[in-house]
Amino acid sequence: MTTLNQTCLKSPFYSLLAFFIIISNANSQSQLYDQEHAVLLKIKQYLKNPSFLSHWISSNSSHCSWPEITCINGSITGLALVNTDINQTIPTSLCDLTNLTHVDFNLNYIPGEFPIYLYNCSKLQYLDLSMNNFVGKIPDDIDSLSNLQYLNLSYTNFTGDIPSSIGRLKELRHLPLQYCLFNGTYPDEIGNLSNLETLDLSSNYELPSSKLPLSWTKLNKLKVFYMYGCNLVGEIPENIGEMAALEKLDISQNSLTGHIPSGLFMLKNLSILYLFQNILSGEIPGVVEAFNLTIVDLTNNDLTGKIPDDFGKLQKLTGLSLSLNKLSGEIPESLGLLPSLIDFRVFFNNLSGTLPPDFGRSSNLGSFDIASNNLSGKLPENLCYYGELLKLTAYDNNLSGELPESLGNCSSLLDLKLDNNRFSGAIPSGLWTSFSLMNFMVSHNKFTGVLPERLSSNISRFEISYNNFFGRIPAGVSSWTGVVVFDASKNFFNGSIPQELTILPKLTTLLLDQNQLIGPLPSEIVSWKSLVTLNLSRNQLSGQIPDAIGQLHVLNLLDLSENEFSGQVPSRFRRLTNLNLSSNNLTGKVPSEFENSAYASSFLDNPGLCADTQALNLTPCNSSTPESSSKDSSRSLALIISLVVVAFLLICSMSFLIIRLCRKRKQGLDNSWKLISFQRLNFTESNIVSSMTEHNIIGSGGYGTVYRVAVDGLGYVAVKKIMNNKKLEKKLESSFHAEVKVLSNIRHNNIVKLLCCISNEESMLLVYEYLENRSLDRWLYKKSKSTSNVSGSVNHFVLDWRKRLRIAIGVAQGLSYMHHDCSTPIVHRDVKTSNIILDSQFNAKVADFGLARMLIKPGELETMSNVVGSFGYIAPEYVQTTRVSEKIDVFSFGVILLELTTGKKANKGDEHSSLAEWALHQVQVGSNIEELLDKEVKEPSYLDEMCNVFKLGIMCTSTFPSNRPSMKEALQVLLRCGESLSNGERNICHYDVVPLLRDSKRECRLDVENDS
Repeated sequence: MTTLNQTCLKSPFYSLLAFFIIISNANSQSQLYDQEHAVLLKIKQYLKNPSFLSHWISSNSSHCSWPEITCINGSITGLALVNTDINQTIPTSLCDLTNLTHVDFNLNYIPGEFPIYLYNCSKLQYLDLSMNNFVGKIPDDIDSLSNLQYLNLSYTNFTGDIPSSIGRLKELRHLPLQYCLFNGTYPDEIGNLSNLETLDLSSNYELPSSKLPLSWTKLNKLKVFYMYGCNLVGEIPENIGEMAALEKLDISQNSLTGHIPSGLFMLKNLSILYLFQNILSGEIPGVVEAFNLTIVDLTNNDLTGKIPDDFGKLQKLTGLSLSLNKLSGEIPESLGLLPSLIDFRVFFNNLSGTLPPDFGRSSNLGSFDIASNNLSGKLPENLCYYGELLKLTAYDNNLSGELPESLGNCSSLLDLKLDNNRFSGAIPSGLWTSFSLMNFMVSHNKFTGVLPERLSSNISRFEISYNNFFGRIPAGVSSWTGVVVFDASKNFFNGSIPQELTILPKLTTLLLDQNQLIGPLPSEIVSWKSLVTLNLSRNQLSGQIPDAIGQLHVLNLLDLSENEFSGQVPSRFRRLTNLNLSSNNLTGKVPSEFENSAYASSFLDNPGLCADTQALNLTPCNSSTPESSSKDSSRSLALIISLVVVAFLLICSMSFLIIRLCRKRKQGLDNSWKLISFQRLNFTESNIVSSMTEHNIIGSGGYGTVYRVAVDGLGYVAVKKIMNNKKLEKKLESSFHAEVKVLSNIRHNNIVKLLCCISNEESMLLVYEYLENRSLDRWLYKKSKSTSNVSGSVNHFVLDWRKRLRIAIGVAQGLSYMHHDCSTPIVHRDVKTSNIILDSQFNAKVADFGLARMLIKPGELETMSNVVGSFGYIAPEYVQTTRVSEKIDVFSFGVILLELTTGKKANKGDEHSSLAEWALHQVQVGSNIEELLDKEVKEPSYLDEMCNVFKLGIMCTSTFPSNRPSMKEALQVLLRCGESLSNGERNICHYDVVPLLRDSKRECRLDVENDS
């Protein structure tokens, strides 16, 4: 038989048949190729021939080589047009690519409803429409895409319910639906997706309060489950342990209550567990079942009791974070023996007793954070046994004894923060020069010894104040090239200040007060180009204050009080925010720029000084001379001439503007308007434009006029019209597009909602949701007057403290989302009370993103060509360097906190300083904070809470960005302070020391750890 078959195959007939089959297949492949190529060119034409598809041409090489196309066996199976600024609907011809399985339109501006014509792509397995401007509901027949394994609709404007039909997509493995506008229900049927591996519904803030569906615990293949920020309530289901494959679980930032179920610890594959920012309570249950658990994060709850010894049975545990709770008792010895532990964090608790001695010896410990507890005894000897310890944070405890000698050999260490303990003895010699060390912070202990000649060049914060160090500041200080902050206050240093100290290129803060230093200031003091703060008070320094000190252009605080300086106050002194030259031997007349009440205590106890004003409490000077009178007359004449010239120029400018406005009015609405929507709208561009009359104007700003326009279904919308000024045309257009780009891609309850944008060749309009109570500044600074609301009625209303706190939390939530939760961090750059809008319930929303910029990477600095913003809110480093980071928003937010607590305006701390400068000065001179608070809302029951918010404002407006908390940390402090008040706890409001020491109540600490 085999021989017969071989004979037949060799016959001419079968050879000819095989030839025809090959030719037929080739023709079929060629026809398919031509058909698919034509479809691609049709898609290109539909998208109006965008430049990014310029290589899609007929004569080009095979379309299978184009980067947007994926082919299998010569046929198109995948199309990816990602981040290409598409602002049209998806082409209906897409499914003419009959073998298409993979479609990706992520990160565009595609409008409209869900494209149901994609149902014609019968083989579709992967669909990514995320980060677009889709509106409406997900269709109820979504299960028509029956082969889908991946469906990503996140970062869109889909609303309503998540349809139950999703539960019939049996092949579905990944379902990301985060950051949408869902405001209905999520279905139990999701529990039927037996193959589901990823479910992400996080940050759907508009979902109504609901419990976690019990049926979802049947998802036994689910590995990743994220549902933070979804208004979850009730308890975590006990049978959550049935989700056996779960590796990552994040249900934080909800309102979950009750105990942590023991079923959680049956999840043997769990590697990440986040439960923070809920209201979970009770003690931590035994966890002996969870032998494969590798990371446990129960941060920021209300957990009480002791840390269970059973944690020691989790042999695979690599990370344990129990911070920001109310845990007490000792740390179990078993935790020190965990063989895989890398990250250990228990800061902000009430733990006591000594530390287990075996910490570090059994595992390659990387981070050890036990700050803010009541721990005592010595540090474990072997914390850096394996040489991989990066952070050692133990401040605010009662630890004592000498530091482990092994730390001197710990070359990996980046951060050493041991301040506010009772450590003593000498610093291990190798620790001074540890190459990687960046933060050396051991203030408020009892360390002794002399300073080294050499210091690690990477150390930026060198803080050793309030210890027992002695001897001279060595000449080798010139090698400390990386030091930014040198704080050695309250020690026993003697001798003169070495000349070498002036050549440190990065030094911004030098605190050497309360020592035994003698002699004059270094002659090369002008070299301190970056110095912002200089405190040399309470020493025995002498000689004249050099005139060169007036050339330190960024110097902001200078304290030379209680020394033996003589001679005159330098004539070229620039005006400083904080100046103290009291208790010296200075003589002569105080420079005129300091003759005001802001410096009332700056020159006291200098018998030889005089002043022309009584505000300084000094002897009056006899300064009335014919020469000075002649100068005054000349100045008056020059002033009059200048005013005449200015008036003439103003008249010319006004005439030009009037002529131009008349021309514009004649043009009417003839220009063609283009509307781009980001939500479902029931109005057109003509409805908006025709209503922009003078009668409807509700405000104006640097970039134009704001109107209130009535529309059907929404009541009112706010319309921001950007004025057309040809000299600023490019700048305004850039601002317009920045705001559109930011607001159309972010979703949060505390960020104003952008409905659409409208533009023509001459005007640009942004249409927002309208919020009844408008901007915060209208309420905060008209509290003593009658304030008209939108209906024209009059409110006699004081913004009470409870509303102010809610506003502060709302703003913090919005900015925290922008900085930490957006896929690309966003810096607002113009946070101020007039850009905080209030709804009918006084919930706050951040608005006006015309100056916002997206950063390339979190924390990365971006340099802007010029400084923009509002006086009083601008961070000092932004003025000096024009560099942008999230911390400039933190500074502005801190100013708002000071406004809310004091009732003062940002630009008026007093007649000569901003609010932030005034507030810092009040703290430095030891003022009672209670006396600084707004009397309109100050009540005994709110005093402590107001004090703590004021202190947080001081921290947020710190001169140094690194000293400011992140927005996420600031938000946590606000929430915790609110809790402490409701729990009846009281905090001390008065600071007797100039530096901002940590609050005695840890729930409201101000120096929040940057990496906590």
